[in-house]
Amino acid sequence: MYDLSHLRTFLAVSQTLSFTQAARRLGLRQSTVSQHVRRLEDATGRQLFTRDTHSVELTEDGEAMLGFARRILEVQEQASAFFTGTRLRGRLRFGASEDFVLTRLPEILEGFRYDHPEVDLELTVELSGTLHEQLAAGKLDLVLAKRRAEDPRGELVWHDKLVWIGAERLRLDADRPVPLIVYPPPGITRALAMEALERQGRAWRIACTSGSLNGLIAAARAGLGVMAHSKGLVPPGLVRVPERAGLPELGEVDFVLVHGRRRVSAQGAADALAAAVLAGGDRLHRRGP
Repeated sequence: MYDLSHLRTFLAVSQTLSFTQAARRLGLRQSTVSQHVRRLEDATGRQLFTRDTHSVELTEDGEAMLGFARRILEVQEQASAFFTGTRLRGRLRFGASEDFVLTRLPEILEGFRYDHPEVDLELTVELSGTLHEQLAAGKLDLVLAKRRAEDPRGELVWHDKLVWIGAERLRLDADRPVPLIVYPPPGITRALAMEALERQGRAWRIACTSGSLNGLIAAARAGLGVMAHSKGLVPPGLVRVPERAGLPELGEVDFVLVHGRRRVSAQGAADALAAAVLAGGDRLHRRGP
């Protein structure tokens, strides 16, 4: 009933929320992406996206299709691997940003390990900036992290807005420096938060520094200050800081997959894991159990 190429295109659009970005990821023309989505909507008899000249959003039916599309494609990949007899081997060094600690990334990795049991997967969880440094130094084969503003590399997994978050009861005094809860350098959101406040001319102070997302969350829940965070990954127990607080806009952020230097022994496994992350990217917007 559903064309696999149309499902892949649908997943790419749902994760990037952009027909242009989805076309770049898939190597297709934007008109082809629009055609695939339209044909999938015809096949389902439902509207999957609401779109105008400025934004693309999933409808309720589109949210439901996410899980179906991912599972259909996963089963197809498993069947293809089984009948072609391809068995990946080797050591794969994968780095994932702290941002994904509370998401369903472990489910994606578990599925990858099930499909490729002979791959020795080594996981490193670190700050995005640190992961990019380790990748450049040849210490990692594949990284899932925020994209540095000056670095155009990487395959877009999804695009999101950065927002200020904190405890619901937190109140900011306009006459006092903004208390910041931040990762240590070279944290990407740390730099963006400070730059935004400095552009606004608003004073700030460091209330908490932690290399652990759980440490930052604990400080924020305790009401020690505010932190810059992806809108789609707001941790439980924290809320967006209301606009009346007068904090500056933080801009947007790209989460990307970046390959390191191609080690022959890791290339096939890195490509397979990258495909699994892209296919299951909707899970990265959701908290794990």
